[in-house]
Order: sequence, then C-alpha cells, then structure tokens
Amino acid sequence: MIKIKIGKRIELSNFCKPYIIAEVGANHNGDILLAKKIIDSAKECGADAVKFQSWTPESLISKEEYQRNQSYNDGDGGKKHFGSLKEMVEKYYLKEEEHYELKQYCSAIGIDFCSSPFSKSEVDLLEKLEVPFFKIASMDINNLELIKHTAKYKRPIFLSTGMATLSEIEIAVKTIEREGNNQIVLLHCISIYPPKYQDIHLNNIKMLQNAFNYPIGFSDHSIGTSIPLASVALGACVIEKHFTLDKDMPGWDHQISADPRELKEIVQESQNIHEALGGFSRIVSSDEENKKLKFRRSIVSCRDLKKGDKITIDDLDVKRPGTGIAPDEMKYVIGRVLQHEILADTLLKWEDFE
Repeated sequence: MIKIKIGKRIELSNFCKPYIIAEVGANHNGDILLAKKIIDSAKECGADAVKFQSWTPESLISKEEYQRNQSYNDGDGGKKHFGSLKEMVEKYYLKEEEHYELKQYCSAIGIDFCSSPFSKSEVDLLEKLEVPFFKIASMDINNLELIKHTAKYKRPIFLSTGMATLSEIEIAVKTIEREGNNQIVLLHCISIYPPKYQDIHLNNIKMLQNAFNYPIGFSDHSIGTSIPLASVALGACVIEKHFTLDKDMPGWDHQISADPRELKEIVQESQNIHEALGGFSRIVSSDEENKKLKFRRSIVSCRDLKKGDKITIDDLDVKRPGTGIAPDEMKYVIGRVLQHEILADTLLKWEDFE
C-alpha cells in the first residue's frame, strides 16, 4: 500500500495513528475573529488540522439556484437559515485575503491549515498558500476537470466519496493518477447531515482498503463520537469531523458538528484505540508474565505424604500461586517417588522427588 506523507512529520497508512481534521467549513459564519477562536479550540483539543471551504458567491451556485431559494421555512427559528441563499453565501464565504490571514494564524500556533476548493482559481489560491493537501468534496468526485487541475500540483489529495458509486471513485482515482500524482487518501463518507446509522456502512472502509492501494479515512457527519471512533478500529487513517464552539450557534452545520468536548474525546480516544489495536502476532506482555506468578496455579499436595511415597493423581491438587510446577506438567509428577516428607497443601518442587 502506498503511504502518503503530509508535511514533514506525518505519514498516513491504514491503521496508523489517525490524522484528525476539525472541519470548520462555514462555521466561522463569516467572522474572522470567530474563525480564529475555532482554530484555537481545535488546537487545544489536539486536532492535527483545521479545514475550511474555498468558494465565492460566483464559483459554486448558479443564478437559477439562487432564484429558487429566496426564503426558507424549516421550523428552526432562523438558526440554520436566514434570508435568501445568496445572502447566506455572501455572508459565509471566506475571502481571499482571509485565507492568507488564517493560514498565517494556523502556522503561528502550529496546526495545519487546509481547505476544499470548489473552482480552479481556488485550487490555485490554495497552492499559493502551500497547503499540506487538497480536499476534494464529495459533490465534486465527478468534476473531473477540477480533479485534474488539482492533481497537476502533485500535492496529496484527500478525496471524499459521498454519493459516489465504486465506478465513480475509480474514475476519479485514475484521473488523479494520469496527472502523475499517486498521493491519494480516500475518505469513506455519507453525504447526509446526519445519516441514519444503518446508512453509514462503516465496513466500506474495509472494502475500499481492499479495492484501492491507498490509505482510507473517514469523513463523518454523524452525531457524537462513537462512529468516528469505531472507524479507527477498522483502520481509518484520517477522521474529518465538523467542528464548532457551540452547537446552538446560527449557521448551516453547527448542529451536526462536534463541540470541543467531543473533539477532545475523538482525539484522545482515537489515539488510545490505535495503540490498543497493536499487531497481528500473539504477544504476552511482561506485565502479563508477572501476572502469571499470582494468578496461575501450581501443583500442591492434597494430603500428608511420606518419604518413599509414589505419587498418584489422588495425591495432587492445583492452587495459586503460579510459582511452582505448572498444572500442565502433572503427567511428569505422577509416578515419581518422594525423597522426604511433604505436608498437605504444600506447593511441590522438582527437588522434592528422587
């Protein structure tokens, strides 16, 4: 399997220590100060990267779509939507100069800055910012011209697979490879916010590991921490999780995002799970070896025995501790002759016999 290097310090492969991405997306709500507070919190929680989304009012949505979405009535009291779609897009998009400001801020505090580009010009912007990788959103897995343009920069590409058939994933991978780029991480993803548990299909992580010679991660939209943590046990090398300071904030994704308590749990417990997975060889640790001496049993006499007695099975029992002759060696004790008296309930030793 190809291993993917991210920056100078991280190498991604299946079952490695997971690379944790706090997906800010548009949760900054168009406020650069809020964006920095979210970055600070992600860093404090132990995330490896914060990820934004790079689009403009012109690069993502058509005039027809704007006209169709003039107002919303989804019963959330205006938490998720306000005004028209165009008004929200214009408020929430990250401006070019803000990209530079946030990238510099991330570098200063020591967390990776990355983003999902939604047009070729945004790919070029992120290349100028020297992001450690590009993230292609699920919606663009069949946007082959965008993928091709991204791949030519030869940076690692994280490719989300939500809504995609296996054939579409394969075509996107081959499009990247044809540009001479084999730095690919595939992210299993379900593009529902949040998905039903029966629709998540975490075993697709194993399927993608078998189908492609690339590391596989997980882009999660579930509520809580159990599903992304379960993905680590299946070998996910990346966890991408929407992140907010407060689930009750107005905006598109706050309600389905992890808050600081949840992100910290994902970071800490994913590391514990990774460490606990270990290898595929059966190993008895030194701690367990020491435990044997207390918890295993040894052969003991079950009655008083005299010098010259020939040992029978009726003379023996097995009890703690495990510092004497092991129970599975009983066949070598039966038939031996004692060379001195042994009282009942005494651990036998090899030197007790002639």
